[in-house]
Amino acid sequence: MVKAIVVRETGGPEVLRLEDITVGDPGEGEIRIRQTAIGVNFIDVYHRTGLYSKTAGVSAVDSESFIPGLEGVGFIDAIGAGVKNLKVGDRVCYGNGPLGGYAEERLIPAESVVSVPSALRDEQVAGMMLRGMTTWYLLRAIHHLKAGETVLFHAAAGGVGLIFCQWARHIGATVIGTVGSKEKAQIAEAAGCSHTILYKTEDWVSKVRDLTNGKGVPVVYDGVGNDTFMKSLDCLSPRGLMVAFGNASGVAPLIEPNILAAKGSLFLTRPRLADYVGGREDYVRATTELFEIVAKGAINIDTGNSYSLEQAMHAHTDLEARKTTGSTILIT
Repeated sequence: MVKAIVVRETGGPEVLRLEDITVGDPGEGEIRIRQTAIGVNFIDVYHRTGLYSKTAGVSAVDSESFIPGLEGVGFIDAIGAGVKNLKVGDRVCYGNGPLGGYAEERLIPAESVVSVPSALRDEQVAGMMLRGMTTWYLLRAIHHLKAGETVLFHAAAGGVGLIFCQWARHIGATVIGTVGSKEKAQIAEAAGCSHTILYKTEDWVSKVRDLTNGKGVPVVYDGVGNDTFMKSLDCLSPRGLMVAFGNASGVAPLIEPNILAAKGSLFLTRPRLADYVGGREDYVRATTELFEIVAKGAINIDTGNSYSLEQAMHAHTDLEARKTTGSTILIT
């Protein structure tokens, strides 16, 4: 028997219950991992609350009870039939599911994991896979961010935000970032955010316009959702791109297509990670680029928000209250 966090009904953090489970032997094409560290992400909150239910169509949960978690790192302790190029004892990680991460041990398809470079620590890896690959598709696949470009990123001191700011700085781009406090502004600026705006107390639309000489930005990256979505459209230059990739404050409002035309023939996308790294080739490409840039020191993974597996409820409470900066992980 091993310990795992099981959700048997959707709801608040209190539905995250520590239970004993049995993890069987791996089947065809599967491996069993003894995990050392597990990533905690806002998508886990969406699963827990039922926002991404089996009818939602976005990284949906397809059963009434489940073990949350889409990323982790550990060592292989058993291999199923047909698995090639992996062996017992290998250190591997995953960052795009499937669900089942909040556990000491788990079964997972061999195609879902990649090997971990020796230069990276387990805590780093657990805190960077999902967020790092999200950052990769935001600035490499949806829009190929270039040196000299200026973009707006909401929640710049969050897990994705800090990785994004560092990667953008490495590229030579300028990031205008919104944050919730002066303390978070300092954290974002240290990560490479060129301009920070306190979105709760400042007129951030006007500030974005001022910083861009009235032109607006070509791209807005919005993982906040309801609180920022509509005003973000007013920050875009003509034919600008609105990337609505999260719902931290709630689901974004419905929008009439004519609004996009009236505000400058804007583009709008609601991406999900699975559609950008769901194929093995894209998955390997994304993780390889991510590992390389972290290993060379261009990106530092902040894993200061560390909890035990038993503290998963506390981790979710802090994440939703926006008390965390950088990445949040569980240690087994």
